[in-house]
Parts: sequence; C-alpha cells; structure tokens
Amino acid sequence: MSKKADQFDERYFVALQRHVGRTRGGASGGRALGRAALAEGVDAGSIARAHSRALERLRPKSAGPNAASRRSEPFLSSVLRPLEAAYQALRGRAGREGDLATSLQRATGKLADAEVGLRREKTRTGRAHADLARAVLLQRQLLARSRVSQEQLRRMTRRVLSVQEEERKRISRELHDEIAQILTGINVQLAILKQASSAEDRKLRQRIARAQRFLEKSVTAVHRFARELRPAVLDDLGLVPALRSLVRSISAAGTLQVCFAAEPGVEVLDGAKRTALFRVAQEALTNVTRHASAQRVAVQLTKRRGRITLEIRDDGCAFDVERALRSSARSRLGLVGMRERMEMVGGSLAIVSTSGKGTIVTATVPYTKRPRATSA
Repeated sequence: MSKKADQFDERYFVALQRHVGRTRGGASGGRALGRAALAEGVDAGSIARAHSRALERLRPKSAGPNAASRRSEPFLSSVLRPLEAAYQALRGRAGREGDLATSLQRATGKLADAEVGLRREKTRTGRAHADLARAVLLQRQLLARSRVSQEQLRRMTRRVLSVQEEERKRISRELHDEIAQILTGINVQLAILKQASSAEDRKLRQRIARAQRFLEKSVTAVHRFARELRPAVLDDLGLVPALRSLVRSISAAGTLQVCFAAEPGVEVLDGAKRTALFRVAQEALTNVTRHASAQRVAVQLTKRRGRITLEIRDDGCAFDVERALRSSARSRLGLVGMRERMEMVGGSLAIVSTSGKGTIVTATVPYTKRPRATSA
C-alpha cells in the first residue's frame, strides 16, 4: 500500500471514529472528507477499502459488534455523495458531449453536402461565367462590326452627298446656261417671225404669241429647277443672297410668311459650309411648307464666338423628332441628310419640336478667321 493510501486510511479512520463517537450523527465531516478525496483523485473503491479497515479497528471498542457498522453506513454514504454527484455530473456532461458529438456529426454531414452543392454551384457558376465571357466577347465583336459598318455607311453617305451636290451644280449650270439659252433663242426667233409676218396673217401671229408664252413659262420653269438644284447665286454672291432668294421664292409661292435676318460678317464661311447651311435651310423650309401647316417662319443667321448659327423657327404643328428619325419615310432621309451635312463640315444640328410652340431647327458650323492682308 502506498503512503498516500495510508494517509487517507488514517484520515478516514479518524473521521469515522469521531462520527461514531458522537451522540448525534452528522454528515458534514463525511462530505468534507468526500470532497477532499474527490480533489485528491481517490476513487470509490479506495474509499470502500478505507471504510472496511476503519470498521475493523473500531469494532473491539464499540458497544456491540454491529453498532459501529450501523453508525458508519450514513458516514460512508456522505463520503461517497460528492463522488456520486461528480459522477452524475460527468455522466450528464458525457451525455451532452454525446449529443453535441451527434449534432456535430450531423452538422458535418450537412456541411459536406453543402460543400458538394457548393462545388456543383461553383462548376455551374464557372460555366455561366465562361458563357457570359463568350457572350460579352461576341457582343464586343458585333459592336465593333456595327461601328465599322456605321462608319462605312457614314462615309458612303457623305460621298453620295458630295457627288450629289456636284451633280446638282453641273445640271443646274446646264439648265441655266444651255437649255434656258436655247429656249430664249427660240423665243427670239419667234419674235422675228412674228414681225416678219404680214398683217393679214392674223392667225399665224396669234399662234406665234401663244408659243412665245409657252416658251416664257418654260424658261421660268427651267430657271426655277436650276435654282432648286443649285442656285448660282450661292456660288457667285454667297450664302446671304442665296437664302434671301430662297425666302422670296417660298413667300411668293403660297400663304406662308417667311422673314429673314442676317448679322454682318456671316460670309466668312468656305464653299462647303455655305452649301451645308443652305441645304439645311432648304430642307427645313420644304418640310415646313409641306407638313407643318405654319403661318410664319423666321430664318436668322448669327455670328458668335467663332461659330455661325442658322436658326429656322416656325409656329406650325410639332412632331416627334426621334420617331421621325427612326421611321422609313422620306422625312427621315431629309433629317438624316441635314445632320450628315453638318457633321461633314464639323458642325452640329439640333431639332426641338414642342406642341403649341412649333419647331426650331438650329445648325451651327465653326469658322476660321481669315488673316488680314498686310500692305507691302
């Protein structure tokens, strides 16, 4: 037997002897000894052996053979009670730990399932990202192709407008210089023939006069066609006289009242910019005449801070500008042509149409100041 066990047996014997010797039993000494045994790591078997040895030492001194045994049983129970409580607590803790282990196992299972699901979701997400990346790449490629196509279409449109303008200029000059001169020559010959006819040829003279009137109308129509195609005054005199002539012809053709105003110094533009502004004014006034049901139109040319601005303001019916630009009608082509002409010369076009207020077309082009000539 170890020294530690001997010491505990002695302590147990002394405590039991004190307990048995009391007239009134108490369990406080036994519980204190039990707590000490629990703290020292003495197990229930060691306590039982210490109890048996202590009884053997107490029996000769007791009143009877069973007196010590009867009085020692409550003491043993009190000594074992802290150990029993600790054991119950340990069992409860073990049960809770078992439940916790079971919960942990379930949670681990769920976590494993979640991890599998996460891997699957990650795989699906990776595929989705790959699909999205391919879609984005395809969209970029299509957008790049669309931009290239738009740029090609814009260059083609500008080329068509340039060629069209040159062709208009050529046809206009041919109408004005050749056809009109031929018709005028025919009219002169008819006048000579009319004078040479005798007074008796009254019917012939009447027919010649009728033919002269037809020729005069033809000459007027040819001149009008030439002006509409390309007014010679635009190239010969400039933008302001060309716009003033356009305004007079529109005012004389119908009930539309058109007023024109121009600030000094607006004739600083080159030929391409003058042509672009004139075509915008011509298209805008044509649209007003055909579609706006307006009564008054104001055309104004201003010069501000390196820019020339043409403004055409009417009091007619409003229209949806964006819808007109998206439509397939001729009006869309006219609006697109106006915008393209402005972009060709580095300018801009703005159209604002408001119900009850009419439409405002604003075309702006930059200009470069011409250096002053210095005297030698």
